[in-house]
Amino acid sequence: MLASRHRSLERLRKEKRLFPKGPDGPVHVCLVYPNVYRLGMANLGFQAIYKIFDDDPRVSVERAFLPDADELPAIRAGKEMLRSLERGRPLSEFEILAFSIAFETDYLNVLSILDMAGIPIRRKERLGRGYPLVIAGGSAIFLNPEPIAEFIDLFLIGEGEEMVPEFLVRYLETRANGTVSLPELAKVEGAYLPDYYHPRYDEQGRLTEVVYTGPGNPRVKRRLIRDLDRFATTSLILTEESVFGDMYLVEASRGCQWGCRFCAAGFMYRPIRYRSPENLTAQAIAGLNERRVIGLVGAEMASVPGVAEIAAAVADRGARLSPSSLKADCISVELAEALARGGTQSVTIAPEAGSERMRKVINKNLTEDEILRAAELLTAKGVESLKLYFMVGLPEERDEDVVEIAHLTAKILQRANTNGRKVGRVTISLNPFVPKPWTPFQWDPMEEPGSLKRKIALLKREVSNLKHVELDVESPREAYFQTLLSRGDRRVGNILERLNRERCTGPGEIWQMLRAIKYGDGKNPDGELPDPDFYVLRAYGHDELLPWDFIDHHVHKWFLLSERKKARYEHQTKPCNVLRCTVCGAC
Repeated sequence: MLASRHRSLERLRKEKRLFPKGPDGPVHVCLVYPNVYRLGMANLGFQAIYKIFDDDPRVSVERAFLPDADELPAIRAGKEMLRSLERGRPLSEFEILAFSIAFETDYLNVLSILDMAGIPIRRKERLGRGYPLVIAGGSAIFLNPEPIAEFIDLFLIGEGEEMVPEFLVRYLETRANGTVSLPELAKVEGAYLPDYYHPRYDEQGRLTEVVYTGPGNPRVKRRLIRDLDRFATTSLILTEESVFGDMYLVEASRGCQWGCRFCAAGFMYRPIRYRSPENLTAQAIAGLNERRVIGLVGAEMASVPGVAEIAAAVADRGARLSPSSLKADCISVELAEALARGGTQSVTIAPEAGSERMRKVINKNLTEDEILRAAELLTAKGVESLKLYFMVGLPEERDEDVVEIAHLTAKILQRANTNGRKVGRVTISLNPFVPKPWTPFQWDPMEEPGSLKRKIALLKREVSNLKHVELDVESPREAYFQTLLSRGDRRVGNILERLNRERCTGPGEIWQMLRAIKYGDGKNPDGELPDPDFYVLRAYGHDELLPWDFIDHHVHKWFLLSERKKARYEHQTKPCNVLRCTVCGAC
Protein backbone atom coordinates (compact mmCIF):
# COMPACT_ATOMS: atom_id res chain seq x y z
CA MET A 1 0.00 0.00 0.00
CA LEU A 2 2.85 2.39 0.73
CA ALA A 3 4.07 2.71 -2.87
CA SER A 4 0.58 3.23 -4.26
CA ARG A 5 -0.33 5.76 -1.55
CA HIS A 6 2.90 7.66 -2.12
CA ARG A 7 1.99 8.00 -5.81
CA SER A 8 -1.48 9.29 -4.91
CA LEU A 9 -0.08 11.87 -2.51
CA GLU A 10 2.42 13.01 -5.13
CA ARG A 11 -0.38 13.40 -7.68
CA LEU A 12 -2.47 15.42 -5.25
CA ARG A 13 0.50 17.65 -4.50
CA LYS A 14 1.00 18.40 -8.20
CA GLU A 15 -2.67 19.10 -8.95
CA LYS A 16 -4.04 22.63 -9.09
CA ARG A 17 -7.72 22.88 -8.15
CA LEU A 18 -9.45 25.85 -9.79
CA PHE A 19 -12.50 25.84 -7.51
CA PRO A 20 -12.82 25.90 -3.72
CA LYS A 21 -13.34 22.56 -2.04
CA GLY A 22 -16.84 22.15 -0.68
CA PRO A 23 -17.68 21.03 2.83
CA ASP A 24 -17.68 17.34 3.65
CA GLY A 25 -21.13 15.82 4.10
CA PRO A 26 -22.41 12.50 5.43
CA VAL A 27 -22.87 10.79 2.03
CA HIS A 28 -19.53 9.37 0.90
CA VAL A 29 -19.24 9.10 -2.88
CA CYS A 30 -16.31 7.78 -4.88
CA LEU A 31 -16.31 9.00 -8.48
CA VAL A 32 -14.51 6.39 -10.55
CA TYR A 33 -12.98 6.81 -13.99
CA PRO A 34 -12.43 3.27 -15.31
CA ASN A 35 -9.06 3.98 -16.83
CA VAL A 36 -5.74 5.35 -15.67
CA TYR A 37 -5.28 8.71 -14.00
CA ARG A 38 -3.67 10.52 -16.94
CA LEU A 39 -6.69 9.72 -19.14
CA GLY A 40 -9.34 10.36 -16.51
CA MET A 41 -7.98 13.79 -15.65
CA ALA A 42 -8.18 14.78 -19.33
CA ASN A 43 -11.94 14.15 -19.38
CA LEU A 44 -14.04 17.29 -18.91
CA GLY A 45 -17.20 15.32 -18.13
CA PHE A 46 -15.45 13.50 -15.28
CA GLN A 47 -14.22 16.78 -13.84
CA ALA A 48 -17.63 18.43 -14.19
CA ILE A 49 -19.39 15.62 -12.29
CA TYR A 50 -16.70 15.72 -9.61
CA LYS A 51 -17.46 19.40 -8.97
CA ILE A 52 -21.22 18.75 -8.88
CA PHE A 53 -20.69 16.19 -6.11
CA ASP A 54 -18.16 18.40 -4.32
CA ASP A 55 -20.44 21.45 -4.35
CA ASP A 56 -23.20 19.58 -2.52
CA PRO A 57 -22.72 20.14 1.24
CA ARG A 58 -24.34 16.77 1.97
CA VAL A 59 -21.66 14.87 0.01
CA SER A 60 -18.02 13.97 0.58
CA VAL A 61 -16.54 13.00 -2.77
CA GLU A 62 -13.24 11.36 -3.67
CA ARG A 63 -11.84 9.98 -6.92
CA ALA A 64 -10.51 6.60 -8.03
CA PHE A 65 -8.93 5.33 -11.22
CA LEU A 66 -7.73 2.11 -12.79
CA PRO A 67 -4.30 1.40 -11.28
CA ASP A 68 -1.25 1.98 -13.43
CA ALA A 69 0.27 -1.09 -15.05
CA ASP A 70 3.08 -1.36 -12.50
CA GLU A 71 0.57 -1.29 -9.62
CA LEU A 72 -1.62 -4.11 -10.92
CA PRO A 73 0.50 -7.14 -9.87
CA ALA A 74 0.50 -6.16 -6.18
CA ILE A 75 -3.23 -5.45 -6.18
CA ARG A 76 -4.07 -8.64 -8.07
CA ALA A 77 -1.97 -10.61 -5.58
CA GLY A 78 -3.83 -9.06 -2.65
CA LYS A 79 -0.74 -7.25 -1.33
CA GLU A 80 -2.33 -3.85 -1.90
CA MET A 81 -5.92 -2.66 -2.04
CA LEU A 82 -7.58 -0.40 -4.58
CA ARG A 83 -8.18 2.88 -2.75
CA SER A 84 -9.42 6.39 -3.40
CA LEU A 85 -7.01 9.09 -4.48
CA GLU A 86 -7.77 11.71 -1.84
CA ARG A 87 -7.79 9.78 1.45
CA GLY A 88 -6.64 6.32 0.46
CA ARG A 89 -9.96 4.82 1.50
CA PRO A 90 -10.97 1.33 0.30
CA LEU A 91 -13.67 1.60 -2.37
CA SER A 92 -15.82 -0.92 -0.53
CA GLU A 93 -16.29 1.59 2.33
CA PHE A 94 -18.08 4.23 0.24
CA GLU A 95 -21.85 4.57 0.11
CA ILE A 96 -21.88 5.20 -3.64
CA LEU A 97 -19.47 4.22 -6.40
CA ALA A 98 -20.25 6.42 -9.40
CA PHE A 99 -18.58 5.32 -12.65
CA SER A 100 -18.05 7.95 -15.35
CA ILE A 101 -17.63 5.92 -18.56
CA ALA A 102 -16.62 7.68 -21.78
CA PHE A 103 -15.64 4.67 -23.92
CA GLU A 104 -17.16 1.20 -24.35
CA THR A 105 -13.75 -0.45 -24.13
CA ASP A 106 -13.58 0.69 -20.49
CA TYR A 107 -16.52 -1.60 -19.66
CA LEU A 108 -14.04 -4.37 -18.94
CA ASN A 109 -12.18 -2.06 -16.56
CA VAL A 110 -15.40 -1.54 -14.58
CA LEU A 111 -15.39 -5.23 -13.72
CA SER A 112 -11.69 -5.17 -12.93
CA ILE A 113 -12.09 -2.23 -10.55
CA LEU A 114 -14.98 -3.87 -8.67
CA ASP A 115 -12.96 -7.06 -8.46
CA MET A 116 -9.83 -5.29 -7.18
CA ALA A 117 -11.94 -3.42 -4.63
CA GLY A 118 -13.23 -6.69 -3.18
CA ILE A 119 -16.78 -5.93 -4.31
CA PRO A 120 -18.88 -8.66 -5.99
CA ILE A 121 -19.12 -7.93 -9.69
CA ARG A 122 -22.75 -8.87 -10.25
CA ARG A 123 -25.37 -6.57 -8.77
CA LYS A 124 -27.51 -9.46 -7.54
CA GLU A 125 -24.59 -10.72 -5.45
CA ARG A 126 -24.28 -7.31 -3.74
CA LEU A 127 -27.97 -6.94 -2.91
CA GLY A 128 -28.63 -6.45 0.81
CA ARG A 129 -25.05 -7.21 1.84
CA GLY A 130 -23.83 -3.72 2.73
CA TYR A 131 -21.86 -3.00 -0.41
CA PRO A 132 -21.83 0.44 -2.08
CA LEU A 133 -24.57 1.44 -4.48
CA VAL A 134 -22.96 1.18 -7.94
CA ILE A 135 -24.19 3.71 -10.50
CA ALA A 136 -22.85 4.66 -13.92
CA GLY A 137 -23.18 7.43 -16.49
CA GLY A 138 -21.16 8.96 -19.30
CA SER A 139 -21.23 9.11 -23.08
CA ALA A 140 -20.73 5.35 -23.56
CA ILE A 141 -23.80 4.76 -21.41
CA PHE A 142 -25.87 7.10 -23.63
CA LEU A 143 -25.48 4.64 -26.48
CA ASN A 144 -25.71 1.14 -25.05
CA PRO A 145 -25.33 0.20 -21.38
CA GLU A 146 -26.50 -3.41 -21.88
CA PRO A 147 -23.10 -5.19 -21.85
CA ILE A 148 -22.66 -4.11 -18.21
CA ALA A 149 -26.33 -4.15 -17.15
CA GLU A 150 -25.78 -7.13 -14.83
CA PHE A 151 -23.01 -5.30 -12.96
CA ILE A 152 -24.49 -1.81 -12.37
CA ASP A 153 -27.33 -1.11 -9.94
CA LEU A 154 -28.57 2.05 -11.68
CA PHE A 155 -27.62 3.98 -14.81
CA LEU A 156 -28.05 7.72 -15.38
CA ILE A 157 -28.51 8.21 -19.12
CA GLY A 158 -27.82 11.66 -20.50
CA GLU A 159 -26.05 14.88 -19.58
CA GLY A 160 -25.54 15.12 -15.85
CA GLU A 161 -25.64 18.81 -14.95
CA GLU A 162 -29.29 18.61 -13.90
CA MET A 163 -29.71 14.86 -13.54
CA VAL A 164 -26.99 14.23 -10.92
CA PRO A 165 -28.33 16.87 -8.46
CA GLU A 166 -31.83 15.42 -8.92
CA PHE A 167 -30.45 11.95 -8.20
CA LEU A 168 -28.81 13.22 -5.00
CA VAL A 169 -32.07 14.78 -3.80
CA ARG A 170 -33.91 11.51 -4.40
CA TYR A 171 -31.10 9.48 -2.82
CA LEU A 172 -31.11 11.56 0.36
CA GLU A 173 -34.88 11.31 0.62
CA THR A 174 -34.81 7.51 0.47
CA ARG A 175 -31.74 7.35 2.71
CA ALA A 176 -33.57 9.35 5.39
CA ASN A 177 -36.15 6.58 5.53
CA GLY A 178 -33.50 4.09 6.58
CA THR A 179 -33.17 2.12 3.34
CA VAL A 180 -32.07 3.31 -0.09
CA SER A 181 -34.81 2.33 -2.55
CA LEU A 182 -33.74 1.62 -6.11
CA PRO A 183 -37.33 1.95 -7.42
CA GLU A 184 -37.47 5.44 -5.90
CA LEU A 185 -34.12 6.38 -7.46
CA ALA A 186 -35.39 5.09 -10.81
CA LYS A 187 -38.05 7.82 -10.79
CA VAL A 188 -35.38 10.38 -11.72
CA GLU A 189 -35.88 11.17 -15.40
CA GLY A 190 -33.07 9.51 -17.34
CA ALA A 191 -32.53 6.78 -14.75
CA TYR A 192 -32.38 3.20 -16.03
CA LEU A 193 -32.93 0.39 -13.55
CA PRO A 194 -31.84 -2.79 -15.37
CA ASP A 195 -33.67 -5.02 -12.89
CA TYR A 196 -36.96 -3.87 -14.44
CA TYR A 197 -35.99 -5.19 -17.90
CA HIS A 198 -35.93 -8.87 -18.88
CA PRO A 199 -34.69 -9.64 -22.42
CA ARG A 200 -35.95 -12.66 -24.38
CA TYR A 201 -34.18 -14.27 -27.36
CA ASP A 202 -35.17 -16.60 -30.19
CA GLU A 203 -33.42 -19.82 -31.26
CA GLN A 204 -31.03 -17.86 -33.47
CA GLY A 205 -30.01 -15.70 -30.51
CA ARG A 206 -31.75 -12.54 -31.70
CA LEU A 207 -33.48 -10.28 -29.21
CA THR A 208 -37.23 -10.70 -29.64
CA GLU A 209 -38.72 -8.78 -26.71
CA VAL A 210 -37.86 -7.09 -23.43
CA VAL A 211 -40.37 -7.78 -20.66
CA TYR A 212 -40.74 -4.68 -18.51
CA THR A 213 -41.82 -5.15 -14.88
CA GLY A 214 -41.53 -1.59 -13.64
CA PRO A 215 -44.07 1.22 -13.38
CA GLY A 216 -44.97 3.65 -16.15
CA ASN A 217 -43.29 3.90 -19.53
CA PRO A 218 -40.35 1.52 -20.21
CA ARG A 219 -38.69 4.06 -22.50
CA VAL A 220 -35.80 5.86 -20.77
CA LYS A 221 -35.60 9.50 -21.78
CA ARG A 222 -32.05 10.63 -22.41
CA ARG A 223 -31.43 13.89 -20.53
CA LEU A 224 -30.27 16.96 -22.41
CA ILE A 225 -29.18 20.49 -21.48
CA ARG A 226 -30.76 22.91 -23.94
CA ASP A 227 -28.77 26.01 -22.94
CA LEU A 228 -25.09 25.17 -22.50
CA ASP A 229 -24.30 28.70 -21.35
CA ARG A 230 -25.96 27.84 -18.04
CA PHE A 231 -23.04 25.54 -17.25
CA ALA A 232 -19.39 26.28 -17.98
CA THR A 233 -17.53 23.09 -18.88
CA THR A 234 -13.83 23.84 -18.57
CA SER A 235 -10.76 22.44 -16.85
CA LEU A 236 -11.35 22.37 -13.11
CA ILE A 237 -8.27 20.50 -11.90
CA LEU A 238 -4.98 20.92 -13.73
CA THR A 239 -2.17 18.40 -13.71
CA GLU A 240 0.77 18.02 -16.05
CA GLU A 241 0.38 14.25 -15.88
CA SER A 242 -2.86 14.47 -17.87
CA VAL A 243 -2.59 13.62 -21.57
CA PHE A 244 -3.50 17.28 -22.22
CA GLY A 245 -1.39 18.52 -19.34
CA ASP A 246 -0.17 21.61 -21.17
CA MET A 247 -3.73 22.76 -22.03
CA TYR A 248 -6.65 24.48 -20.40
CA LEU A 249 -9.70 22.78 -21.93
CA VAL A 250 -12.92 24.56 -22.90
CA GLU A 251 -15.97 22.71 -24.23
CA ALA A 252 -17.39 24.68 -27.16
CA SER A 253 -20.37 22.59 -28.22
CA ARG A 254 -22.25 19.32 -27.91
CA GLY A 255 -23.34 17.47 -30.99
CA CYS A 256 -22.63 18.21 -34.62
CA GLN A 257 -24.73 19.68 -37.39
CA TRP A 258 -23.25 17.68 -40.28
CA GLY A 259 -24.91 14.30 -39.75
CA CYS A 260 -22.06 11.99 -40.76
CA ARG A 261 -23.72 8.59 -40.85
CA PHE A 262 -21.05 6.76 -38.84
CA CYS A 263 -20.75 9.32 -36.03
CA ALA A 264 -22.47 8.70 -32.69
CA ALA A 265 -21.80 12.21 -31.39
CA GLY A 266 -23.71 13.70 -34.29
CA PHE A 267 -26.87 11.79 -33.34
CA MET A 268 -26.84 11.07 -29.60
CA TYR A 269 -26.23 14.74 -28.75
CA ARG A 270 -28.90 16.11 -31.09
CA PRO A 271 -29.83 18.88 -31.43
CA ILE A 272 -26.49 20.62 -31.92
CA ARG A 273 -25.85 23.19 -29.20
CA TYR A 274 -23.13 25.84 -29.16
CA ARG A 275 -21.93 28.00 -26.33
CA SER A 276 -22.06 31.71 -27.08
CA PRO A 277 -18.92 33.31 -28.56
CA GLU A 278 -18.86 35.80 -25.69
CA ASN A 279 -18.79 33.06 -23.05
CA LEU A 280 -16.25 30.98 -24.92
CA THR A 281 -13.94 33.96 -25.37
CA ALA A 282 -14.21 34.85 -21.69
CA GLN A 283 -13.53 31.25 -20.65
CA ALA A 284 -10.54 31.00 -22.98
CA ILE A 285 -9.05 34.25 -21.74
CA ALA A 286 -9.59 33.19 -18.12
CA GLY A 287 -7.82 29.92 -18.91
CA LEU A 288 -4.73 31.84 -20.03
CA ASN A 289 -4.05 32.58 -16.38
CA GLU A 290 -3.27 28.87 -16.03
CA ARG A 291 -2.01 27.61 -19.40
CA ARG A 292 -0.69 29.10 -22.62
CA VAL A 293 -2.59 26.61 -24.79
CA ILE A 294 -6.39 26.59 -24.87
CA GLY A 295 -7.86 23.27 -26.04
CA LEU A 296 -11.22 23.83 -27.71
CA VAL A 297 -13.26 20.64 -27.31
CA GLY A 298 -16.19 19.36 -29.34
CA ALA A 299 -17.08 17.18 -32.29
CA GLU A 300 -16.10 19.77 -34.93
CA MET A 301 -14.68 23.20 -34.18
CA ALA A 302 -14.44 25.15 -37.45
CA SER A 303 -18.20 25.75 -37.54
CA VAL A 304 -18.41 27.02 -33.93
CA PRO A 305 -19.82 30.57 -34.08
CA GLY A 306 -17.06 33.10 -33.50
CA VAL A 307 -14.23 30.57 -33.50
CA ALA A 308 -11.93 32.81 -35.56
CA GLU A 309 -12.46 35.66 -33.09
CA ILE A 310 -11.76 33.32 -30.16
CA ALA A 311 -8.53 32.15 -31.80
CA ALA A 312 -7.56 35.78 -32.47
CA ALA A 313 -8.25 36.79 -28.86
CA VAL A 314 -6.00 33.98 -27.66
CA ALA A 315 -3.27 34.83 -30.19
CA ASP A 316 -3.43 38.54 -29.23
CA ARG A 317 -2.35 37.48 -25.76
CA GLY A 318 0.63 35.51 -27.04
CA ALA A 319 -1.01 32.12 -26.61
CA ARG A 320 -2.37 29.36 -28.81
CA LEU A 321 -5.79 27.88 -29.52
CA SER A 322 -5.79 24.13 -30.18
CA PRO A 323 -9.11 22.98 -31.70
CA SER A 324 -9.90 19.27 -31.55
CA SER A 325 -10.79 18.90 -35.25
CA LEU A 326 -11.70 21.22 -38.12
CA LYS A 327 -14.08 20.59 -41.01
CA ALA A 328 -12.09 21.59 -44.08
CA ASP A 329 -14.73 23.65 -45.87
CA CYS A 330 -15.45 25.70 -42.73
CA ILE A 331 -11.87 26.89 -42.25
CA SER A 332 -11.86 30.62 -42.96
CA VAL A 333 -8.89 32.80 -43.80
CA GLU A 334 -9.34 34.57 -40.47
CA LEU A 335 -9.30 31.30 -38.52
CA ALA A 336 -6.20 30.02 -40.34
CA GLU A 337 -4.40 33.31 -39.70
CA ALA A 338 -5.31 33.39 -36.02
CA LEU A 339 -4.23 29.78 -35.47
CA ALA A 340 -0.89 30.34 -37.18
CA ARG A 341 -0.32 33.64 -35.39
CA GLY A 342 -0.87 31.90 -32.08
CA GLY A 343 1.85 29.39 -32.92
CA THR A 344 -0.30 26.43 -33.95
CA GLN A 345 2.04 24.08 -35.82
CA SER A 346 -0.30 21.14 -36.41
CA VAL A 347 -3.99 21.07 -37.37
CA THR A 348 -6.34 18.09 -37.63
CA ILE A 349 -8.87 17.80 -40.44
CA ALA A 350 -11.08 14.80 -41.09
CA PRO A 351 -11.88 13.85 -44.70
CA GLU A 352 -12.86 10.39 -43.29
CA ALA A 353 -12.89 8.88 -46.81
CA GLY A 354 -10.51 9.23 -49.73
CA SER A 355 -12.98 9.22 -52.59
CA GLU A 356 -15.74 11.65 -53.42
CA ARG A 357 -18.11 8.69 -53.73
CA MET A 358 -17.46 7.47 -50.21
CA ARG A 359 -17.80 10.94 -48.74
CA LYS A 360 -21.30 10.99 -50.24
CA VAL A 361 -22.01 7.57 -48.76
CA ILE A 362 -21.10 8.76 -45.25
CA ASN A 363 -22.77 12.18 -45.75
CA LYS A 364 -19.57 14.12 -45.21
CA ASN A 365 -20.73 17.10 -47.29
CA LEU A 366 -17.12 17.77 -48.25
CA THR A 367 -15.52 17.88 -51.69
CA GLU A 368 -11.94 17.25 -52.71
CA ASP A 369 -11.52 20.87 -53.79
CA GLU A 370 -12.59 22.04 -50.33
CA ILE A 371 -10.11 19.71 -48.65
CA LEU A 372 -7.25 20.87 -50.89
CA ARG A 373 -8.16 24.52 -50.39
CA ALA A 374 -8.04 24.06 -46.61
CA ALA A 375 -4.61 22.39 -46.76
CA GLU A 376 -3.23 25.19 -48.93
CA LEU A 377 -4.75 27.88 -46.72
CA LEU A 378 -3.44 26.44 -43.46
CA THR A 379 0.11 25.89 -44.67
CA ALA A 380 0.20 29.27 -46.43
CA LYS A 381 -0.55 30.91 -43.09
CA GLY A 382 2.22 29.01 -41.33
CA VAL A 383 0.82 25.69 -40.10
CA GLU A 384 3.62 23.16 -40.47
CA SER A 385 1.93 19.76 -40.06
CA LEU A 386 -1.42 18.22 -40.88
CA LYS A 387 -3.18 15.26 -39.32
CA LEU A 388 -5.81 13.59 -41.50
CA TYR A 389 -8.50 11.32 -40.09
CA PHE A 390 -9.66 8.49 -42.36
CA MET A 391 -11.71 5.34 -41.87
CA VAL A 392 -11.42 1.94 -43.50
CA GLY A 393 -14.09 -0.74 -43.80
CA LEU A 394 -17.00 1.68 -44.13
CA PRO A 395 -20.30 0.36 -45.53
CA GLU A 396 -20.34 0.36 -49.34
CA GLU A 397 -16.54 0.71 -49.49
CA ARG A 398 -14.48 -0.74 -52.37
CA ASP A 399 -10.74 -1.27 -52.72
CA GLU A 400 -10.43 1.71 -55.03
CA ASP A 401 -11.88 3.92 -52.30
CA VAL A 402 -9.05 2.83 -49.98
CA VAL A 403 -6.44 3.59 -52.63
CA GLU A 404 -7.99 7.04 -53.00
CA ILE A 405 -6.88 7.84 -49.44
CA ALA A 406 -3.28 7.77 -50.68
CA HIS A 407 -4.15 9.71 -53.83
CA LEU A 408 -5.92 12.42 -51.83
CA THR A 409 -2.99 12.64 -49.41
CA ALA A 410 -0.62 13.10 -52.34
CA LYS A 411 -2.79 15.93 -53.66
CA ILE A 412 -2.86 17.53 -50.22
CA LEU A 413 0.94 17.41 -50.08
CA GLN A 414 1.19 18.97 -53.52
CA ARG A 415 -1.29 21.74 -52.70
CA ALA A 416 0.19 22.40 -49.26
CA ASN A 417 3.66 22.83 -50.73
CA THR A 418 2.66 25.84 -52.81
CA ASN A 419 3.26 29.51 -52.06
CA GLY A 420 6.90 28.85 -51.21
CA ARG A 421 6.07 26.87 -48.07
CA LYS A 422 6.70 23.21 -47.30
CA VAL A 423 4.49 21.10 -45.07
CA GLY A 424 6.68 19.40 -42.49
CA ARG A 425 4.66 16.25 -41.95
CA VAL A 426 1.33 14.70 -42.83
CA THR A 427 -0.02 12.00 -40.52
CA ILE A 428 -2.77 9.70 -41.73
CA SER A 429 -4.74 8.42 -38.75
CA LEU A 430 -6.61 5.35 -40.01
CA ASN A 431 -9.33 3.69 -37.96
CA PRO A 432 -11.46 0.67 -38.84
CA PHE A 433 -15.16 1.46 -39.01
CA VAL A 434 -16.98 0.56 -35.79
CA PRO A 435 -20.80 0.61 -36.09
CA LYS A 436 -22.37 2.68 -33.32
CA PRO A 437 -25.90 2.60 -31.88
CA TRP A 438 -28.19 5.49 -32.79
CA THR A 439 -26.49 6.11 -36.13
CA PRO A 440 -27.68 5.23 -39.65
CA PHE A 441 -24.94 2.57 -39.78
CA GLN A 442 -26.04 0.84 -36.56
CA TRP A 443 -27.42 -2.09 -38.55
CA ASP A 444 -24.15 -2.64 -40.45
CA PRO A 445 -21.49 -5.12 -39.35
CA MET A 446 -17.85 -4.37 -38.87
CA GLU A 447 -15.75 -5.69 -41.74
CA GLU A 448 -13.96 -8.96 -41.00
CA PRO A 449 -10.48 -8.26 -39.48
CA GLY A 450 -8.69 -10.29 -42.14
CA SER A 451 -10.29 -8.24 -44.90
CA LEU A 452 -9.39 -5.03 -43.06
CA LYS A 453 -5.76 -6.13 -42.76
CA ARG A 454 -5.66 -6.68 -46.51
CA LYS A 455 -7.03 -3.17 -47.15
CA ILE A 456 -4.58 -1.65 -44.67
CA ALA A 457 -1.70 -3.42 -46.40
CA LEU A 458 -2.98 -2.09 -49.72
CA LEU A 459 -2.94 1.46 -48.35
CA LYS A 460 0.50 1.02 -46.81
CA ARG A 461 1.92 0.09 -50.21
CA GLU A 462 0.37 3.18 -51.78
CA VAL A 463 1.50 5.52 -48.99
CA SER A 464 5.07 4.15 -48.94
CA ASN A 465 5.82 6.19 -52.05
CA LEU A 466 4.90 9.49 -50.37
CA LYS A 467 7.57 11.49 -48.56
CA HIS A 468 6.87 13.13 -45.20
CA VAL A 469 3.76 10.98 -44.67
CA GLU A 470 3.24 8.77 -41.62
CA LEU A 471 0.51 6.15 -41.34
CA ASP A 472 -0.94 5.53 -37.87
CA VAL A 473 -3.35 2.58 -37.88
CA GLU A 474 -5.68 1.33 -35.16
CA SER A 475 -5.64 -2.45 -34.90
CA PRO A 476 -8.66 -4.25 -36.41
CA ARG A 477 -8.55 -6.53 -33.37
CA GLU A 478 -9.09 -3.55 -31.05
CA ALA A 479 -11.91 -2.33 -33.29
CA TYR A 480 -13.46 -5.82 -33.09
CA PHE A 481 -13.61 -5.63 -29.30
CA GLN A 482 -15.03 -2.13 -29.44
CA THR A 483 -17.75 -3.28 -31.84
CA LEU A 484 -18.62 -6.21 -29.58
CA LEU A 485 -19.31 -3.78 -26.74
CA SER A 486 -20.94 -1.18 -28.97
CA ARG A 487 -23.54 -3.58 -30.44
CA GLY A 488 -23.77 -6.14 -27.65
CA ASP A 489 -26.69 -7.16 -25.45
CA ARG A 490 -26.65 -8.37 -21.83
CA ARG A 491 -25.13 -11.72 -22.77
CA VAL A 492 -21.92 -9.90 -23.67
CA GLY A 493 -21.58 -9.29 -19.93
CA ASN A 494 -20.79 -12.99 -19.57
CA ILE A 495 -17.91 -12.53 -22.01
CA LEU A 496 -16.64 -9.56 -20.00
CA GLU A 497 -16.81 -11.64 -16.86
CA ARG A 498 -14.72 -14.37 -18.50
CA LEU A 499 -12.17 -11.83 -19.75
CA ASN A 500 -11.87 -10.37 -16.26
CA ARG A 501 -11.57 -13.77 -14.62
CA GLU A 502 -8.78 -14.74 -17.03
CA ARG A 503 -7.04 -11.38 -16.39
CA CYS A 504 -7.18 -10.42 -20.06
CA THR A 505 -6.22 -6.74 -20.25
CA GLY A 506 -4.12 -6.13 -23.36
CA PRO A 507 -5.58 -6.19 -26.90
CA GLY A 508 -3.68 -9.37 -27.78
CA GLU A 509 -4.93 -11.25 -24.72
CA ILE A 510 -8.50 -10.10 -25.31
CA TRP A 511 -8.38 -11.17 -28.96
CA GLN A 512 -7.03 -14.61 -28.11
CA MET A 513 -9.75 -15.16 -25.51
CA LEU A 514 -12.49 -14.01 -27.88
CA ARG A 515 -11.23 -16.48 -30.47
CA ALA A 516 -11.15 -19.19 -27.79
CA ILE A 517 -14.74 -18.42 -26.87
CA LYS A 518 -15.77 -18.70 -30.51
CA TYR A 519 -13.88 -21.86 -31.38
CA GLY A 520 -13.89 -23.71 -28.08
CA ASP A 521 -10.48 -25.21 -27.19
CA GLY A 522 -11.63 -25.74 -23.62
CA LYS A 523 -12.30 -22.09 -22.78
CA ASN A 524 -16.01 -22.29 -23.58
CA PRO A 525 -16.68 -26.03 -23.22
CA ASP A 526 -20.42 -25.84 -22.70
CA GLY A 527 -21.07 -23.07 -25.18
CA GLU A 528 -22.52 -20.90 -22.40
CA LEU A 529 -20.97 -17.79 -23.88
CA PRO A 530 -22.34 -16.23 -27.07
CA ASP A 531 -20.29 -16.17 -30.25
CA PRO A 532 -18.68 -12.69 -30.43
CA ASP A 533 -19.03 -12.71 -34.23
CA PHE A 534 -22.83 -12.68 -33.73
CA TYR A 535 -22.56 -9.06 -32.59
CA VAL A 536 -19.57 -7.89 -34.62
CA LEU A 537 -19.77 -9.44 -38.08
CA ARG A 538 -23.54 -9.84 -38.47
CA ALA A 539 -25.81 -7.31 -40.17
CA TYR A 540 -28.77 -6.58 -37.90
CA GLY A 541 -32.19 -6.77 -39.54
CA HIS A 542 -33.94 -3.47 -40.13
CA ASP A 543 -37.02 -4.81 -38.32
CA GLU A 544 -34.95 -6.37 -35.54
CA LEU A 545 -35.32 -5.27 -31.91
CA LEU A 546 -31.99 -3.74 -30.95
CA PRO A 547 -30.53 -3.96 -27.42
CA TRP A 548 -30.51 -0.17 -27.03
CA ASP A 549 -33.99 0.53 -28.41
CA PHE A 550 -35.38 1.24 -24.91
CA ILE A 551 -33.46 4.54 -24.80
CA ASP A 552 -35.34 7.56 -26.13
CA HIS A 553 -32.85 9.81 -27.93
CA HIS A 554 -35.70 11.72 -29.63
CA VAL A 555 -34.31 10.57 -32.98
CA HIS A 556 -36.79 8.59 -35.06
CA LYS A 557 -35.63 5.10 -36.00
CA TRP A 558 -37.25 5.51 -39.43
CA PHE A 559 -35.11 8.61 -39.94
CA LEU A 560 -31.92 6.65 -39.25
CA LEU A 561 -33.09 3.95 -41.64
CA SER A 562 -33.84 6.51 -44.36
CA GLU A 563 -30.32 7.88 -43.94
CA ARG A 564 -28.94 4.35 -44.31
CA LYS A 565 -30.87 3.96 -47.57
CA LYS A 566 -29.53 7.28 -48.82
CA ALA A 567 -26.01 6.01 -48.19
CA ARG A 568 -26.62 3.09 -50.52
CA TYR A 569 -27.56 5.49 -53.31
CA GLU A 570 -24.77 7.99 -52.45
CA HIS A 571 -27.26 10.72 -51.60
CA GLN A 572 -26.30 13.41 -49.10
CA THR A 573 -28.47 15.19 -46.54
CA LYS A 574 -28.03 18.87 -45.78
CA PRO A 575 -26.64 19.81 -42.36
CA CYS A 576 -29.05 20.32 -39.46
CA ASN A 577 -31.01 23.53 -39.28
CA VAL A 578 -32.31 23.58 -35.73
CA LEU A 579 -34.45 26.66 -36.43
CA ARG A 580 -36.48 25.23 -39.30
CA CYS A 581 -36.15 21.44 -39.42
CA THR A 582 -37.91 18.88 -37.20
CA VAL A 583 -37.57 15.81 -39.44
CA CYS A 584 -35.30 13.64 -37.25
CA GLY A 585 -37.36 14.28 -34.12
CA ALA A 586 -34.63 15.84 -31.95
CA CYS A 587 -35.90 19.43 -32.27
